Amino acid sequence: MINTEQIVASNKAALNNAFAMGNEAFTSVEKLVELNLTAARSSLTESADFFKSLMGAKDPQQFLALQAEFFQPLAEKTASYSRHVYEITSESGAELGKAVEAKAAEAQKQFVGFFDSALKNAPAGSESAVAFLKQALNASNTAAESVQKVVKQATDLAESNFHAVTETAAKVSKTVAKKR
Repeated sequence: MINTEQIVASNKAALNNAFAMGNEAFTSVEKLVELNLTAARSSLTESADFFKSLMGAKDPQQFLALQAEFFQPLAEKTASYSRHVYEITSESGAELGKAVEAKAAEAQKQFVGFFDSALKNAPAGSESAVAFLKQALNASNTAAESVQKVVKQATDLAESNFHAVTETAAKVSKTVAKKR
């Protein structure tokens, strides 16, 4: 059976895990804030330079050329920003996912240990019920593993699609810019 030391150790591990996950979340937020500040600072500087150059345009053709020059890299910069956001959030999500998976595996191991201990102390004549419960536990474990695999495949597919869309958007923006 479970004793006080096991409960204290389990609570301590859960608390440490919560702090680690909190730190990971704060690190991710820090990276996003830094990215946003850098993007805002860059945007402000580029906009100021752009408007200064527009004020110096000598004719409508130069004015239009300056506009095209400013807006051409905009889609590429937006795609780059999106990639950085995606990288930060997916990295953080992966780390949090690993922590959750590890805790789930540990909890499952503890449950199986408790379950096995309880079944060993089952009264005589309950063998068929014990066998049924073991079979149900195994089926539950198999289902959980299948769900984890499907989630991983879906995540990989979403990541692949995100990269493909980003690359396509960058190519389209370059093509449009060349046509101007």
